[in-house]
Amino acid sequence: MTMAEPEVLEALKRVPLVAKEPADRIETERLGGLTNRNYKVVIGSARYVLRIPGAKTSDYINRKVEAHNAHAAAEAGVNAEVLFFDEADGLMLCRYLDGCVSMTPELFHRRAGAPARAALALRRVHRSGRQFEFRFELFAMIDEYLGVLARLGTPLPDGYHDVVREAGSVRQALDKHPVALAPCHCDPLSENFLDDGKRMWVVDWEYSGMNDPFWDLGDMSVEAGFDEAQDREMMEAYCGGQTSAAQQGRMVIYKAMCDLLWTLWGLIQFANKNPVDDFWAYAINRFARCKALMGQSEFTRHLAAVIASPA
Repeated sequence: MTMAEPEVLEALKRVPLVAKEPADRIETERLGGLTNRNYKVVIGSARYVLRIPGAKTSDYINRKVEAHNAHAAAEAGVNAEVLFFDEADGLMLCRYLDGCVSMTPELFHRRAGAPARAALALRRVHRSGRQFEFRFELFAMIDEYLGVLARLGTPLPDGYHDVVREAGSVRQALDKHPVALAPCHCDPLSENFLDDGKRMWVVDWEYSGMNDPFWDLGDMSVEAGFDEAQDREMMEAYCGGQTSAAQQGRMVIYKAMCDLLWTLWGLIQFANKNPVDDFWAYAINRFARCKALMGQSEFTRHLAAVIASPA
């Protein structure tokens, strides 16, 4: 821990709970984050997480929606308690979760039972009965992101529009037996899971909304790089036992679709000159993985299973 950086001190002045704390009592530690700057903040015996939103994130994130959904997820016992949220720009202060490890793909492979605990955390919010604002609609979001990129003058990977057209068969399969929408995280990056070894919490609800819950499962599998055994552990924990071909198929379909969507997100980060990562390579790699999965004969079998029966 170190003395607080100037931007942290300025941000904390906007938070009534801590606005009057003297600077010499405030210690901070920089945490991870791709688009935002996150800090652990210690003031005496109190511990918080401060999220300072990244530049231009309001171009594609509705902070009012996020505020509502983050509070609802906390009330459902899945998210950390939200103590302050400025809907104008997304500045947020949350309670720090003691005893938890911020997950990574590597930790998901090393920590026994982690895929199951993560699946149960997602199931808890999915079945909470809460109503999230915003409808996370995959193909509408692809169109929206394409519009952002067009305005930014950013090129697309070769063949992107061809794959979007091919995804029309995916849309038809998913629409054949639509599932009840549920409050979903929609961006289950490994680092958004906090694990104490017995249960997990899920943070960072920027992209959350009402969605097909199998999106969260497919996306989590992709982000953590799950193998077949981990997919089985995740799905059996979520479904409470052996899964059907339609449930498995729906999850696999969303593995491809999340890569199709987040390819565009990566290109937006590239266009906005986000320095955190090589976002051009990020986008190209995700698009290549999407095409590879959609090109497998197994993918066709999963499509057929989804068409044949409800999940």
